[in-house]
Amino acid sequence: MTENSAREGGEPAGEVYDWYVRGRTLLEGGNPEAAAELLRHAFEREPESTSVLETFARALFDARRYAEAADRFTELVDTSPDSDYARFGLGLSRMRLGDLTAAVEQLALATAMRPGRAEYQQALREARATVRAREDAGLTGPPDLRGGPDAGDPSA
Repeated sequence: MTENSAREGGEPAGEVYDWYVRGRTLLEGGNPEAAAELLRHAFEREPESTSVLETFARALFDARRYAEAADRFTELVDTSPDSDYARFGLGLSRMRLGDLTAAVEQLALATAMRPGRAEYQQALREARATVRAREDAGLTGPPDLRGGPDAGDPSA
């Protein structure tokens, strides 16, 4: 077995920090699914690490695993309620899942915490506009978001 091969039990080679660094590199290189799988191992070993949790949540979002991303961003908000980025990621995840009320709430909090972040303001405008458009059209229930355009990227 080489240093780069998987250990018995399915764990990747290296230590948690190595997994974290490789996961970030994969995420930044446009491979979020592989990043999420590697970061899952790091998160399982170090669930108290906010850096690992945040990067794991970003990877899940970018891999379009929105329910899982929302769960991880919720954990991050619970751990760090003053994290504007955690609220932004949670808001985008909730928007993707069609929970527009929760999305607007989290995006408004993120925007209030960091009013200078243009991507926060844009995501909040889009979420509010979607809510208004649905109300104006008399639509109730969650929207069908299959195949819809991306509202944003929490890794931006």
